[in-house]
Amino acid sequence: MPTDVENWKSEVYGNEIREHLFRFADEGYDAIPDDERDAWFERFKWWGLYHQRNGQEGYFMMRIGTPNGVLDPGQLRVVGEVAKEYATGPGTNPIFGDAYADFTTRQSIQLHWIELADVPAVFEKLEANGLSTQQACGDSWRNIVGNPVAGKDGHEVVDAWPVIRELNETFKGDDDHSNLPRKWKVSVTGSADGSGQGDINDLAFEPAYKELDGEDVVGFNVRVGGGLARNEPRFARDIDVWVRPENVPAVAGGLSALFRDSGDREDRYNARIKFLVDEWGTARVRETLQTEYVDFELHTAGRDVREEYTYNTGEGERNDLVGVYEQQDGRYFVGLNVLVGRMGADDVLALAGLADEYGSGEVRLSQRQNVIVTDVPEVDLEDFLADPLLEHYSPDPSPFMRGSVACTGTEFCSLSIVETKNRQVRFARWLKEHVDLPADVEEFHIHLSGCTASCAQPQIADVSLRGMKTRKNGEAVEALDVGLGGGLGDEPQFARWITQRVPADEVPGAIANLIEGFAAERDEGESFREFVDRRDDAELDALVEPEETDYEDPMLHNTKMTWYPYAEEDGLDAAPSAPSDD
Repeated sequence: MPTDVENWKSEVYGNEIREHLFRFADEGYDAIPDDERDAWFERFKWWGLYHQRNGQEGYFMMRIGTPNGVLDPGQLRVVGEVAKEYATGPGTNPIFGDAYADFTTRQSIQLHWIELADVPAVFEKLEANGLSTQQACGDSWRNIVGNPVAGKDGHEVVDAWPVIRELNETFKGDDDHSNLPRKWKVSVTGSADGSGQGDINDLAFEPAYKELDGEDVVGFNVRVGGGLARNEPRFARDIDVWVRPENVPAVAGGLSALFRDSGDREDRYNARIKFLVDEWGTARVRETLQTEYVDFELHTAGRDVREEYTYNTGEGERNDLVGVYEQQDGRYFVGLNVLVGRMGADDVLALAGLADEYGSGEVRLSQRQNVIVTDVPEVDLEDFLADPLLEHYSPDPSPFMRGSVACTGTEFCSLSIVETKNRQVRFARWLKEHVDLPADVEEFHIHLSGCTASCAQPQIADVSLRGMKTRKNGEAVEALDVGLGGGLGDEPQFARWITQRVPADEVPGAIANLIEGFAAERDEGESFREFVDRRDDAELDALVEPEETDYEDPMLHNTKMTWYPYAEEDGLDAAPSAPSDD
């Protein structure tokens, strides 16, 4: 039997949702019948809107898709203006204020506290400036990710940006690919550093050479079936296909259609292509693609460059793109650390001004929730780097600041079990002040995800934190599972979950003890990932010793029993009424 979601989609889905969304925006939130709200909220996702958590009725998160994280000149300013005008709600965040933008691990932008009545005006402003929320969520093609500095990066094997643009133009709004069994996440990267993180996507195109007629031709190898969600992570698997850049849309469309036609629509949990690859195997996926979905002969896989991958490996250079790097044209791009990916609206506008003043106005977003200002002439670098805004968004931050990634958490998300962004900010600041890494360890990744949906990509971090609950001194408190040793690269690996249900206020002490043990016991020059690899779970558990410190956690006792974790009157019975439609 099809799921409820499949039944709802069979009635209304895709582009046609827009007219209904605008009708409800005009008539008001209360015009959505109570018994139809789950269905409409599911459909609204196709246009980038998620209804926020219990107690925040009538407010929505809005996601703006920015393919490959590219914001053209002027677009970051538009985002800041929209955030300032429309994304201010009844609750104030104690660290980030009233209005802000979240940069995500999929190179998108999220705004919060959006009211339904404002959606048409927001859409009008975004779309007039080349931005869109279309298919930013929902069971369709999501925002396409890759190396954020594609077309400018000196490490490129092939420029993936034209390919990504064409995929976005082809499949966003395409009725034939608008209703898939679940989300469809695609990565295309032409860089030799692996910064597209293809291994954790449903479909990945990675740079590779193929010898044809005695010459090396540059193109992409194809991998299928990666993903981190729930407790079933998979790395994408090689299906023995190499494709020319101009044929990427045909192969991508063929695999999307294969998933559309054969993916599980009776069990939402199993409705991802990773499970279809589990069932079929890569040979059958390739054969079906060849015989049923493309009309040209597929080449076998070419010679990849995976041995050169450094992005999120935990060692070497270009673990991320924070810092100052020379572009192909002699200008520079500057990667700025945005702690947990959140930036106040005023700072967004200020950064847009700096991008105009010192660069071309273009800004790009990375999968580590950071921002990159491109096209800075060498003569202007010193003045740009001296701007006071960069004291807060540094190109040379502390390893604990640089390595912090966090999802939305219980501040807005109905799935999350714990508070995340403010907590990870506090963790990073405490660790910076109290813990020293070995002198030769320049990066240390800590990812905090509020639940097993893994939006913060915890399985590919040095230290993985996952929301749970436990009891402490007889009271229910927020807690975190601790995993160790994840990362990508030539031989990617998922973190091993070592210690369960550590009360959140004891997690910084546990990390401090872990790092102290690492510093004392590591071999000379050994990376943290190598250190974890050669120890069993019991040995690692002994190093992750939870401990109370002077770190204090104001969200410890929240346990999702509030309408907003930071409100003075925070009980669910104190939740504000849904916003009016006037």
